[in-house]
Amino acid sequence: MTGELTVLALSGLLIILVIFFETGLSIAQLGDAYMRSPRDEKREKTGMAGRSERAVLNCAIGLALFAPAILILAVTDGFTGTTLAAAWVYLITRVIYVICYVMGIPTIRTLAFVTGLLSTGLLYLLAL
Repeated sequence: MTGELTVLALSGLLIILVIFFETGLSIAQLGDAYMRSPRDEKREKTGMAGRSERAVLNCAIGLALFAPAILILAVTDGFTGTTLAAAWVYLITRVIYVICYVMGIPTIRTLAFVTGLLSTGLLYLLAL
């Protein structure tokens, strides 16, 4: 497997990890009975539980943009040293983003988000 595809797989695993973390925080905040229920009664998550829930959604959107770029490059045999570097930048900035979002560190979170998005954009440009 190429380095870029490895990063893609690791990105999926990152989201799974964040989902487990978010679930644990949600159970601690809202209770096990509520989390096992159909949740017809809407309860808002706050603090770290709320931020981790939003981080999961943002990571899923990020992966929805990142994965096609990697797959396009894979089928066109377009991987280069630059694509590998951009892929790693994406993953590293996603890890930083999640940590900063959950911990409530806004400026670094925003910089990580923008850097990851730019690296994804670069992958699309390199695929053209």
